[in-house]
Amino acid sequence: MAKKALITGITGQDGSYLADLLLEKGYEVTGMVRRSSTEKFERIEHIKDKVNIQQADLLDQYSIIKLINKVQPDEIYNLAAMSFVPTSWNQPVLTAEFTAIGVTRMLEAIHAVNPKIKFYQASSSEMFGKVREVPQSEKTPFYPRSPYGVAKVYGHWITVNYRESYDIFGVSGILFNHESPRRGLEFVTRKVTYNAAKIKLRLEKEIRMGNLDAKRDWGYAGDYVKAMWLMLQQPEPDDYVIATGETHSVQELMEVAFSYLDLDYRDFVVIDKRFIRPAEVDLLVGDSSKARKILGWKPDVDFAGLVQMMVDADLELVKKEIRARS
Repeated sequence: MAKKALITGITGQDGSYLADLLLEKGYEVTGMVRRSSTEKFERIEHIKDKVNIQQADLLDQYSIIKLINKVQPDEIYNLAAMSFVPTSWNQPVLTAEFTAIGVTRMLEAIHAVNPKIKFYQASSSEMFGKVREVPQSEKTPFYPRSPYGVAKVYGHWITVNYRESYDIFGVSGILFNHESPRRGLEFVTRKVTYNAAKIKLRLEKEIRMGNLDAKRDWGYAGDYVKAMWLMLQQPEPDDYVIATGETHSVQELMEVAFSYLDLDYRDFVVIDKRFIRPAEVDLLVGDSSKARKILGWKPDVDFAGLVQMMVDADLELVKKEIRARS
């Protein structure tokens, strides 16, 4: 019999790549979506006939219990969250409701319906924030620097608590930044690749940026969802840092994207104070040696390959937008 998986946040970047992976592995995949007028399905358009979409809401305990009862999944991947860090400053209470308390509602539902369900919680490198050590491993203390980071720390620890108190197979993947052509336009990587494509096609003359010195450990989302699946296939539940172990600055990101299009980013960049965060995180770089050793996981796509893949996809997208307008 096929295994069943429930993915919250299936319409997001990670949810769509995870759904692709699980379908390849022969799973029956159900995606949980909120009843929302703004729900976008373009990331799962190519598989929408193969997945079962059901409505429930992380803010509504009863709807989650009802859905888990109906689907009877073997595995639940909780990827839904208010996932854009700057927005968490504008909506800190709502961020806590979704990204922190929402995890408790999922765990409570598992505890009530079937404690044998395996649970994956999407933790984040933003939990390290003002870092205590470089690189960061599973043992590094958390010091979050945004309402989003704080909410993720809660979600992480409540998963540990349910694992230890109720013997639930709950794991947290502490994923460092991971990008792809399916990343939202509000994220810096996609902002750069999309605008580089527009500049190349002479639709834009400049790109407005914040702190070019900010560094991140950037990997490819398609590689990172494999780690999520691997964590739930282990004999014992545990938490893992998933990262490339390399950092690159926003400036390097711009250099790679623009030079790939035979452009010099310095001719187009304008520094705009509006894009500088109230509290910037320090050097986030992950030590994923535990995941490499125990899960046998490693990233396949390198930084330059990732940026070029995104630029290629955005060139196609912008050309399509031009054709649609003409």
